[in-house]
Amino acid sequence: MLEIRNLHARIAEDGTEIIRGLNLTVKAGEVAAIMGPNGSGKSTLSYILAGREDYEVTEGDILLDGESILDLDPAERAAKGVFLAFQYPVEIPGVATMQFLKVAMNEQRKARGEDELTTPDFMKRVKAAANELKINPDMLRRPLNVGFSGGEKKRAEILQMSLLEPSLCVLDETDSGLDIDALKIVADGVNALRSPDRAIVVITHYQRLLDYIVPDSVHVLYKGQIIKSGSKELARELEANGYAEIIGQAA
Repeated sequence: MLEIRNLHARIAEDGTEIIRGLNLTVKAGEVAAIMGPNGSGKSTLSYILAGREDYEVTEGDILLDGESILDLDPAERAAKGVFLAFQYPVEIPGVATMQFLKVAMNEQRKARGEDELTTPDFMKRVKAAANELKINPDMLRRPLNVGFSGGEKKRAEILQMSLLEPSLCVLDETDSGLDIDALKIVADGVNALRSPDRAIVVITHYQRLLDYIVPDSVHVLYKGQIIKSGSKELARELEANGYAEIIGQAA
């Protein structure tokens, strides 16, 4: 599904290298958690996967289903099935949430060679998905993310992910700012998207999220490299002991 080979990347503006020879494979059907201390490159990796122009790949490759996506812009990557849930979703005044969802869904369907949704079918799908995530219908009548709480913004992103049905879901610290109730709802939404033909990458600082979204594999990122990989028990080890020992072993 996702294969990252010897990836090197830097900030385009000043040339600061952030990712330094990163290798990672996430199979179809797998939920992979990426953990690491602040400044290790976790969010940078998510932005690079989505094709953000602030970063420049200088070496290596990113393959999705065996095909390189490095030359694709963010819209083309989205059409290929890449979805990034941001740590801090942005507000977009003037863009109605329902209109955004309808355009996004139909663009995805167009990329897959499918017919556009009729309005009744679109409304039916959105209502069903919103009910699952306990999203108040009033939210959907507002501009995208405008006036939403932190939890509402995260639920709105999981709603988008559910409706767009991506093949690669990248969640960048989606637990940030969530209380326990919101965390459980968001986690249930993510777990409902587990599928044999979908890969999910969960980027997080904390074991807390992984109590609800149980990963198949855990990878420790430090200074732009994966320095250790393991099972879900690795996350518990990090929660109990911190990163110092693993970093020392890798030095």
